[in-house]
Amino acid sequence: MAKKSAIEKNKKREMLVARYAARREKLKAAAMDENLSLEERYKARLKLAELPRNSAPGRVRNRCEVSGRPRAYYRKLKMSRIALRELGSQGQIPGLVKSSW
Repeated sequence: MAKKSAIEKNKKREMLVARYAARREKLKAAAMDENLSLEERYKARLKLAELPRNSAPGRVRNRCEVSGRPRAYYRKLKMSRIALRELGSQGQIPGLVKSSW
């Protein structure tokens, strides 16, 4: 199990990403728009830099929903390989059979 503080910090980042997504997208579009003047584009970049760093989507870490483990994460299942193996062995994941020989 991962540290509770790391899991909570990541949840806070996810919340900030959702809150600032529209504003960030609008400012990025303005900064990249070549029809605007250089001053307006520069102002958009400055406003973008003023947003909280944790509101950037790249700062969110994929974590296992079962254990909070940040590595060996399967995106499709939203869990780590270890949690997948444990739940598969217990028969809690439909269609998954753990093989052993």
